[in-house]
Amino acid sequence: MKETILLFNITDRNTKLKLERILLPLKLRIRRIPVSQYGQTLAALCGLEEPADLPSESAVTPSFSDPMMIFAGLSEMTLDRVLTGLRAQQIRIPYKAILTPTNQHWTPEECFIEIKKEHEQMHGLNQ
Repeated sequence: MKETILLFNITDRNTKLKLERILLPLKLRIRRIPVSQYGQTLAALCGLEEPADLPSESAVTPSFSDPMMIFAGLSEMTLDRVLTGLRAQQIRIPYKAILTPTNQHWTPEECFIEIKKEHEQMHGLNQ
């Protein structure tokens, strides 16, 4: 699988430009996922399985609006370069995950819910 980054809810133009400056030189496959595809599994969004038939975009209600990044198939060195670039450009995307055999069958919403829970636990926000 080609090294891929899935981007969700990256709407700020300045953030998009900064991300491109970081990611394009690394020759990564960048997929900006529209809300209409939020019902797909992460594996389907990465091209690892066939996408499911989904309702039309007008029938899809966004389940989350926070920015999220999913890293799929990145080497450790590439992941380090991406994370270093995010810090250097001061891009705050607190919801990030690596595609795993466990989460590849989740939808973006299911992944976001899990990442958010973990984020809250790590930062003591759920007390």
